[in-house]
Amino acid sequence: MKNFTKLLLGSLVLFSLSGCTAGDMITSYTSTSDQSETTLQNTSGTPKQRVYMDEIKGTLKDFTGATLTMESQEQTYVFNLSEATLECEDGMITGDEISVIYEGQLSNKDTSTVKALKVVDDFHKKNQLEVRKAYGEVQSLTPNTITIKNKKGKTATYPITGTEQYYQNGIRTGVWVYIHFKGKFTSSQDTQSSSLNASHLKVLSISDIDPLTLPDPTPTPDPAQVPADDSAKEQQIHAEIQNISLNTLTVLPSGSDSTINVDLSQTPSYFKGGTAPGSYVTITYTGQFQGNSLDGVTVTAVTGDDPDSLGSREITGSVSGTIIGHTANTVTLQTGDGATITCFTEGAKDISTSNMESGAGICITFDPTKSKNSNIYTSIKIQDA
Repeated sequence: MKNFTKLLLGSLVLFSLSGCTAGDMITSYTSTSDQSETTLQNTSGTPKQRVYMDEIKGTLKDFTGATLTMESQEQTYVFNLSEATLECEDGMITGDEISVIYEGQLSNKDTSTVKALKVVDDFHKKNQLEVRKAYGEVQSLTPNTITIKNKKGKTATYPITGTEQYYQNGIRTGVWVYIHFKGKFTSSQDTQSSSLNASHLKVLSISDIDPLTLPDPTPTPDPAQVPADDSAKEQQIHAEIQNISLNTLTVLPSGSDSTINVDLSQTPSYFKGGTAPGSYVTITYTGQFQGNSLDGVTVTAVTGDDPDSLGSREITGSVSGTIIGHTANTVTLQTGDGATITCFTEGAKDISTSNMESGAGICITFDPTKSKNSNIYTSIKIQDA
């Protein structure tokens, strides 16, 4: 112990004589350590680069396929997502609470200084997306959109790719329908506008009755009560959807090379997986079907195939359009009927020549069963349009 005390006193005397303080010692050690690290970096080649990662939370305002607009603490940010992955459970729905994970250091609202890596659901969501309801008069109907006018006279065009639809009393101009959806209308600077922007909502169902309730299946008739005249019996045609334009459904019957038009204006119609071209329907009718015309035939019901009962290889519904943007795992199309559709590309069989370049035309076979609550569709196959 005496020897240790002597050694400690001797060290203090030496430090005092040399004019060094405790702070000088720390500084000296730090300087030496930094020099050693610098020397190590110089001898090992390229200096180590520090990567800064952070996230910003906010509300989704708009998404164009390659860029995202969000609002956070009353500030608006626009991110380039061309190298980011989209991982939101509900897709890219306006009004949803999201987080953008990025690399770099964000300077005020200038997002050009960072690289977006992921868009995810905000882990601490304050408000879950609620299912909302609209009621309006049908103005038009296509495979990917429905336009309605509400009681206040405002029109809105909703994206309905792969959406469940039931028209108990048929579909035509002037019919009033209920639309169940998630999300909020994109805000507009023009508060007096007669239209609402519904382009980034998720429509869950459409029907002329609310709630959407299907009737019990028709029981199998007693053979003794079946009419002897074949023209009075109910028969069925299985056909591929080519297009729908309001009340006119154009289909190609199986085994035929001629399309026929089915008038849905007074016909009960149910499409569980939407009316995408390439998907199939069963047309129930009475009368004598000649193979290329419904003249003399009475259509009693139209029912789309149930995608839930099909395997992914059996699903054939598709969406076509022009590429307007892409991320690391999605591509966004502008369809001919005015919808903006985003599809996941991971895992899809891509035989297109597009290279996902903007302006290229492609056709995507998608699985509606995997996008019941999301407005991003799961691709099965991608090919040139």
